[in-house]
Amino acid sequence: MPNLIDLYRIDQFNDTFALGHYARVLDAQDRRNGHSVAFKLLRPEHIATDGEMKWEYKAFGNEADLLMKMAGSPHIVKLVDCGYISAEGEAPASGEIKSFQLDAMGFVQAMSEFAESGWRPYLALQNLPRIHNLLYLMKPNQPGTRWRLPSEEGLALALQFGEVLRMAHQKGIVYLDHKLEHVYWDGTQLRIIDLNSSRQLEGSSRQDQQQYRADIHNLCVGILYPIFTGLSPLKTTLRPQPGNIEQAEARYQNVTTLDFGIEPTLSDGIKDLLQKGAAMQIETADQLLTLLQQAASAHGWDFQNLYTSPASRDARGQMRAGLTRLRRGQADLREARDMFREAAIQDGISPDLEAELRRLVKAINEMLNHRVIP
Repeated sequence: MPNLIDLYRIDQFNDTFALGHYARVLDAQDRRNGHSVAFKLLRPEHIATDGEMKWEYKAFGNEADLLMKMAGSPHIVKLVDCGYISAEGEAPASGEIKSFQLDAMGFVQAMSEFAESGWRPYLALQNLPRIHNLLYLMKPNQPGTRWRLPSEEGLALALQFGEVLRMAHQKGIVYLDHKLEHVYWDGTQLRIIDLNSSRQLEGSSRQDQQQYRADIHNLCVGILYPIFTGLSPLKTTLRPQPGNIEQAEARYQNVTTLDFGIEPTLSDGIKDLLQKGAAMQIETADQLLTLLQQAASAHGWDFQNLYTSPASRDARGQMRAGLTRLRRGQADLREARDMFREAAIQDGISPDLEAELRRLVKAINEMLNHRVIP
């Protein structure tokens, strides 16, 4: 078998802002095509010593299978390779590798054999920019700070997520593990990662219908409420939510009402929709999308059979153009700050110049801490 370094150049960890329970994720380069990937690898402590596979090991097979089933969605992170490595340690440097590429079935069928040999499973995934991760963008870095998405962007994200759930539920899949660290957003396009706690249901029993309703509940409570308010539904500041499958399912179980006192300007249509979701009153993804369209039409969106005034439509167009410029301006501020920061650490510059550069870095950070959008 080839060596790990023949197929991948492993770089630094990229998951330090939100550590997961069962895997570590590293930046890597696929030497076969030069593409950057996120190399997701089982933590060493989840290798069984008694020959029995732990659920964390099996979760890799589950995720690979579901990623292939959802590969038709533009919003689900893409699987590019799966396999096993013999190397030890959280950050492997060498060792043998068996790559199954996109043969998820072969990967799953070989799992027992490689588990008995002490090899660890990996998934190589489309590498998404950290700067687009919503927990990374929205998590406060100082007390009293809170950001939320503009309603225009929040509705766009919610509609895209609703389409993901409609497709998943049609295939008998529930996502379940709804939390901000799994959501990437660039202002236009939604990307979702981590299907390791997701589940393939069998049949269409009443219990399955309850699972679909719970999936919509978790979306409304765990994703949509934070993006529209900047707060956790658990009445805390935003923070990572690690956990196993059982914890993922139970995380929001007791959240049946939502508090919008911190965000009184949020539209009644959005608040009503989220309250219905929290109360488990939205039964299907189609019903969710209908309610989202009704809320969005009041914000200038056009949908068939829903009235939107020409003035609202025009105002929404201006809002979208303004948000594009706002995001571009914030990106320029970050780029300028990084330039000043790099210049300030150069050897040999004068103390006066270094002091001025550091003053500018501090001033820009203060501006970004009071930014309008995540």
